[in-house]
Amino acid sequence: MSSLFYRTKYGKIYLGNSIDTLAATKPGTVDLIMTSPPFGLVRKKEYGNVEAGAYLDWFKPFAQQFKRVLKDSGSLVIDIGGAWIPGQPTRSLYHFKLLIMLCEEFGFHLAQEFYWWSPSKLPTPAEWVTVRRIRVKDAINTVWWLSKTPWPRASNRRVLQPYSPSMKELLAKGYKAKKRPSGHDISEKFAIDNGAAIPPNLIALPNTESNSHYHRYCQEHGLKAHPARYPAELPEYFIRMCTDEGDTVFDPFGGSCVTGEVAERLKRKWICAELSEAYLRSALGRFAPEAQQARPPIAAKVEDESNYYRLPRPGILWNGSHGTALPADGGRARTSTQPKKVTTKDKTRPTTHSASNEMETYPLAAAAHHSAQGELWN
Repeated sequence: MSSLFYRTKYGKIYLGNSIDTLAATKPGTVDLIMTSPPFGLVRKKEYGNVEAGAYLDWFKPFAQQFKRVLKDSGSLVIDIGGAWIPGQPTRSLYHFKLLIMLCEEFGFHLAQEFYWWSPSKLPTPAEWVTVRRIRVKDAINTVWWLSKTPWPRASNRRVLQPYSPSMKELLAKGYKAKKRPSGHDISEKFAIDNGAAIPPNLIALPNTESNSHYHRYCQEHGLKAHPARYPAELPEYFIRMCTDEGDTVFDPFGGSCVTGEVAERLKRKWICAELSEAYLRSALGRFAPEAQQARPPIAAKVEDESNYYRLPRPGILWNGSHGTALPADGGRARTSTQPKKVTTKDKTRPTTHSASNEMETYPLAAAAHHSAQGELWN
C-alpha cells in the first residue's frame, strides 16, 4: 500500500509501490507521465533495478496502468539508458524491446524518439573504452515520447532555442531560394526571422549537480542523495511542450522528485511515487523555501552562447596516421599497456577510471585551438 508522504501547493508525494498509487488514480485524468524508471542494468544498483532479460515482464503492470490513467490527449515520456551484455562489448536490446512492446502490445504510439546526450559522462564502460580501447564512451540515453493516440497535445513553440551563428548570418545577409543538391526545395519562407529555432530531437544536457541546493540539503541534514537523478531541464522540456498550467503530471518512479519540483515551479498539478523513504526524506529539500530562493532566475534572453554544447566533426583530429594495427581478435585478449602521456602545447589533464589503477591523460579540447573544422586533416 502507498501512503501520502508530503503535500505542496500543487502536488503530492506518495511513499510505497507506484502500482498502488496508479491503481488509486482515476482513469483518464493524467496529462503527462514523465519518468525515468530503473534501468535494466547488468550490475545491481542500490535504488533497485531489474536484470535486462526480465525487464519486459517487470514493466508490463506499469504499462497497463499508464494506459489506464492517461488522457487520450496525454503523453508518456520515458528516459531509459541502455545496457551492455555481460562479459562482452555488445549492447542489450532491452530498451528497444520495451518500446516495441509498449507500441505493439499496449497500443501506444511513438510520437518521437529523443536522445539525451550528457557531455559530462565519464568514458564508460571502462573495460571496453579506456582499457581495451575497442568502443567509444556511452553518453546517450534514449527518451521515448509515446501517446495513446497519434495526436497528443504538444507545441514545439514552448521549447524553441536561439538561432545558431550561421542562421543569424543567413538572416542578416539574406538567402536565395533554390533547390539544394540534396533535393530539398528551400523556399523564401526559410529566411523569415521567427525569433528562435525549432530544436532537434537531440537534447544536450550535462548531469553535474554536485553543488546544487539538493546536494547541500542532503549533506547538511545527513541524508542520502539519490544516485540516479536526471537534470531538471529534462522533465522541464516535456512538461513545457506537452502540458498547460493546471494539467496533471505523474512520475511513478519519483526518486528525489525532480519531476515534482519542476511541475511545482511551472504550476502543474503533480504526483510522485517512490518506494524508498530515505530518498523521499532527501527529496523534501527540493521544496524547502530556501530551495526556491536559491534557484537562479530564468533569463529572458540568451546573450552568451559560450556555454552551448557543440559536437566537433568526427575527423577534427585525424592526421592521416592510424597508429598501431587493429587487434586481429577484436580486443578479446586484454593486453597490458603502460600508461602514456598525451600532451598539448598548453598542459595535460589526468583522468582516472575505476576499472583499473591505470592513469591516462587526455588532451584538452583541441577544437578550441582551431578555427576551421577539419583543419588537422591531411
